[in-house]
Amino acid sequence: MISTVAGLARRFSGSAAWRRTRETAGGLADLLLPRVCVVCERSLAAHERGVVCGRCWTRLDAIPFPQCARCGHPHIQYSCRWCDLLPPFVRAVRSVCWAPSGSGGGIVHALKYEGWRVVAEGMADRMARLAWPRDVIDERTALVPVPLSPARQRERGFNQSELIARALASHWRIPVWTDLLDRQRNTETQTRLTPADRLRNVAGAFDVSASAAERLRGAHFVLVDDVVTTAATLNACAEALMRNGARIISYVTFGRARSASDRPLS
Repeated sequence: MISTVAGLARRFSGSAAWRRTRETAGGLADLLLPRVCVVCERSLAAHERGVVCGRCWTRLDAIPFPQCARCGHPHIQYSCRWCDLLPPFVRAVRSVCWAPSGSGGGIVHALKYEGWRVVAEGMADRMARLAWPRDVIDERTALVPVPLSPARQRERGFNQSELIARALASHWRIPVWTDLLDRQRNTETQTRLTPADRLRNVAGAFDVSASAAERLRGAHFVLVDDVVTTAATLNACAEALMRNGARIISYVTFGRARSASDRPLS
């Protein structure tokens, strides 16, 4: 009897009547509980999926070209000053857009502070389209999200960098390794700190778990974070990986903060 009912349910779920029922139910839900963009609060059109509207995605303040082949920062002067922020063992860095300004900052805020986890998929989709040097594409071993402290992860309920990394991994078809890096202590949020204070804040904050050290030998890892400002946090993570045998590191983020010499386009 149970198997008969289950079979009927499977046949009905694939029928035209079932599809019409679902469409009707979806239309009623949109009428009674209209979907709105979590960034601009504009009503989402019926064809728009997710929780961020197409307008906000298209209005990202994309990092302009030409860009430095190594750090991905736009060329403002003849020499690239942003590369000076990076240790010599960092191979390449890429970011999608400027943040926290504009819709990019709103998208990061929706994920990080408002708990809209599904936003990570759209962020990763755009990160997956970034252009990389050929050797990075050929060599990257795994994605490593920047870890949160246990206390902050309990408070937030998730690690936004891990959500982005897992969504990005489905595009790049490489694994996500969350057990390499340990955050040794809970650091102050970097948002309101000066560049010098940022360095002191994360100094010695990360280490490699003893059980994972063997997997680092000769590997090229791509560190993942939501936004990079001075790269202090990413550099601290990279240094911990390099101390324990990694060969080279790259970084990928959704947003990048402007440096003092960067000017918004008019």
